[in-house]
Amino acid sequence: MIGKATLLAVLSAALLAPVVATTPGTAAAMTAKQELTLSVKAITPELPTKPTDQIKLSGTFRNGTGTPLTGVRVRVRYGFQRMTDRAAMKAFAEDQAAQLPQASNSSFMDFPLVNNGANTDWTLTVTPMQLGMNAFGVYPITVEVVPVAASWQPLAKAHTFLTYMPPATPKLPRNRLSVALPIVDAPHRSDDVTFVDDKLAAALKPGGRLADLAALAKTAPKNVTWFVEPGLLDDVQAMAKGYTLRNGKKQPADPAAAPWLDSLRTSLTGAPVVAIPYGDPDVAALAHQGLDNGVKTAIAAADVAAARHFKRDIPTTVNWPVAGKLDDDALDLLSVGKVGTVLLNPANVPPQTPATTTLDAATTLDSVSGPVTALLPDEELSRMFELDSAAGRTAALNKQRFIAETAMIAAEPGQVRPRNLVVAPSRRWDPDPAFVSALLKTAARLPWLASGELGSIKPAKVQTPRTGLVYTEQDRKEELSAKYLEPVKEAAAEADLATRITTDKRSAGFENAVLRLTSSAWRNSTRAGRSATKQIDAALGKRLGLITISGASRDQPRTLAGVDGQVPISVRNGLSTSVTLMVDVSSNNRELLQIDSKYVKKRMTIGKGEIGTVPVPMTVKTSGDATITVQLETADGVAYGDPVKLTIRTTGYTGIALVIVGGALSVMLAAVVTRILRRRSQKRPARAAQARESEKV
Repeated sequence: MIGKATLLAVLSAALLAPVVATTPGTAAAMTAKQELTLSVKAITPELPTKPTDQIKLSGTFRNGTGTPLTGVRVRVRYGFQRMTDRAAMKAFAEDQAAQLPQASNSSFMDFPLVNNGANTDWTLTVTPMQLGMNAFGVYPITVEVVPVAASWQPLAKAHTFLTYMPPATPKLPRNRLSVALPIVDAPHRSDDVTFVDDKLAAALKPGGRLADLAALAKTAPKNVTWFVEPGLLDDVQAMAKGYTLRNGKKQPADPAAAPWLDSLRTSLTGAPVVAIPYGDPDVAALAHQGLDNGVKTAIAAADVAAARHFKRDIPTTVNWPVAGKLDDDALDLLSVGKVGTVLLNPANVPPQTPATTTLDAATTLDSVSGPVTALLPDEELSRMFELDSAAGRTAALNKQRFIAETAMIAAEPGQVRPRNLVVAPSRRWDPDPAFVSALLKTAARLPWLASGELGSIKPAKVQTPRTGLVYTEQDRKEELSAKYLEPVKEAAAEADLATRITTDKRSAGFENAVLRLTSSAWRNSTRAGRSATKQIDAALGKRLGLITISGASRDQPRTLAGVDGQVPISVRNGLSTSVTLMVDVSSNNRELLQIDSKYVKKRMTIGKGEIGTVPVPMTVKTSGDATITVQLETADGVAYGDPVKLTIRTTGYTGIALVIVGGALSVMLAAVVTRILRRRSQKRPARAAQARESEKV
């Protein structure tokens, strides 16, 4: 007997001892892999109601220890006491609570030999009576794998909950549950025709993240509220027509793109849809770095794009910021953009006094534009919508946890009316469509929940006092930085100029591109964001450069004679649309050269592909070189491009010779010389009244 006991003790110690790899660089990774893992795949029924209900638990365990196992058992461990509150549930689920006292002697499976690498199925059956359940409540259980003899210390375990609801259960309040699901992704285009990467194609393929979202939209209840970023839909639409990568490689139309859009439109017909600002801008960063107009522009662009895709008006009055966090400045920007509801992380708006029960999801915030409703998703419930096999959060365990959490909320003391509960998984989540659909169906069946649309939630007249918006220094550090946004700010100004200069104020097509540069997605990928910014900056420079002041070559200066006269300043419009501008001219040395006071800036319209000319009267005071500055302006007086400095060379002939020297200036000098000589010979008195002329290029 002593020999057998010693052998079992040695075996148990061997099973529990960590495996150490011989290669130092891979030791941690190998140790993590070489272990026994246990998973719970199914628990039925979800909600037992009778003492004798057969509760079936099933799953697998895998021997990854590196050696065969002999004599192991899978069993249930339980306690007679119900969970007292959600905090106790959290501690138990995270293995921070004391071990449950009872190990079942009637529900277990023994396995004499489990080979290394083998996956072994197990099934256990229990009843509420066997587990000591005698009243409504949430009961903890643990499924564990233990050696049959020796220490009985668990080799692997999984914690879960069973909610018991016997017929004698008192009537529970039906809390209102609203679910918000995001369809948000990182921008995939820089300008409207160039893709920064080819990741979108993979996401649209079967099994890809966006394909899974579209599959979920087909089966989700119609009261689920969908938050859609319209820029993503534009990206997919662009892929459906063929597209170009940043390296210049041409790609054919993606076969999954158009069907994905069609499927999403069809699935969301009749469902509440909200459009978040175009490009998913980092609202807090824009507020802090002086890009206030970007938020309003993004909301307006989202309104237009969403309506185009869904063929109906899509509200933009609800916002879901990155990480669910805002400060007062960011909230004010949103409120000015007509946003009346924000979906926020509860840590962003904590109660003044720590709460011992679950608070209502709706509260009210003050903004510069008046009250704004803040909806605060329940973090634990939201987490249950996302599977994480590495953390042991399987579909079965998440479902049981969701049932237990909502039951515990319903049973919390002090409720006088149903509360609002909001579920919102992470904004760029990767859902399991089958699991999420099943969980939503389970939620609809629970007798203590009533499903409803997010838009139906209204804050109570009497609310729990809260501290207001809490935005930490760490939150500020996670924003897009001033260094990142400075060139974006410059690009935004240039994009605005490209539109302002057109006669009909037609968009130059860069507004959405700039909005994509402000996306919160670049928080974790600033290098890619900067690369896209450089590309947009180059494209804007090319666009702005199509309107130029043209002039004589540096190497071939021309001469104009006379003590005074009109110098025509010519502007070339290389755009495919007409432009309206003004030409401002000033002398940099008035002792040598003066601009006649008769010259007044006037609006000047130049047709597409044409050259417009404005005569500028000048007077020479003495011989020498002088400079003038020519600045183009938009019709409303905003400087367009950099000012151009030109050198005027005056000589001592019968009056004056003006030689115009300077980069990017074309004056059509031959025509000007002819015109001035004709006026001198004809002695016309009104030389300064020459009409503006325009000639085709």
